[in-house]
Amino acid sequence: MSALIVLGVIVAIALFLVAIYNGLVSLRNRSEQAWSDVDVQLKRRYDLIPNLVETVKGYASHEKETFEKVVQARNSAMGASGPEEQAQTENFLQSALKSLFALSESYPDLKANQNFLDLQNDLSDIEDKIQMARRYYNAVVRDLNTKIETVPSNIVANKFGFSKKEYFELDSPEESAAPQVSFN
Repeated sequence: MSALIVLGVIVAIALFLVAIYNGLVSLRNRSEQAWSDVDVQLKRRYDLIPNLVETVKGYASHEKETFEKVVQARNSAMGASGPEEQAQTENFLQSALKSLFALSESYPDLKANQNFLDLQNDLSDIEDKIQMARRYYNAVVRDLNTKIETVPSNIVANKFGFSKKEYFELDSPEESAAPQVSFN
């Protein structure tokens, strides 16, 4: 009888450890999928930027330095790896895009151009999707990191090599906001 009790306890502990392991795997996979969602939205924005630059160039061709900054920032962001490096390059890209949109204020014909307005609306939509994907990614990372750090799941996490993930954080709320242009 006592052997059955011991066996039952061993099976219960094994099942408990398997459940913890499976939960960690699930969170790790969800974090990777969430990062992939962020990456897809960032790539959509990167694809939109050349069209935006070309449209503005048609009206403000002498603003070469601003265009070069935007292209350089885009290329840096596209080459970034990992949330921390991605956040740094995204902050630089946001700043460059703000400069590009500030240029449009000086060109009334550009502000009225339907292609420019469509591109601006598309960019704003993509920025909203990036923000939502980033929030979801950070929430999953928070859950994974919490599980990795709390007892008893930290024991399983350490035994099987689970490691904490980085958050995807931009420097400030002002820099993470979508570029805004006023047509007043």
